[in-house]
Amino acid sequence: MLRNILIVGIGGSLGSVARYLCQKYIHEWNPHPFPIGTFLVNVLGCFLIGIIYSLAEKGNLLGPEGRLLLATGFCGGFTTFSAFALENVNLLKTGNIFYFGLYTAGSVFLGIAATWLGMAVSQ
Repeated sequence: MLRNILIVGIGGSLGSVARYLCQKYIHEWNPHPFPIGTFLVNVLGCFLIGIIYSLAEKGNLLGPEGRLLLATGFCGGFTTFSAFALENVNLLKTGNIFYFGLYTAGSVFLGIAATWLGMAVSQ
């Protein structure tokens, strides 16, 4: 268990640093009110987690520790949106349309509402 925690922690640290650098350099390159850095990081993270899970499912090209390092750790540190997207794809693949809608709408709307509420409560 400790080994897995260390693997996730290493991947998460690298992903967080990669997110920071990507967002920083994208904003410096294109300062714009639209959060293009975060947007691109989220899309890239979704693309990466798709590749990682595809490689893991296809002939075991990536073992459990590799998935922990790259998907849970790196992609999780890079963007939690990638995990959200993967879980939604899995819900769609298994035909759980109701739960897909509930999870997507609930995460977006309740997440925004909870952020607003947290800010309102702390002021």
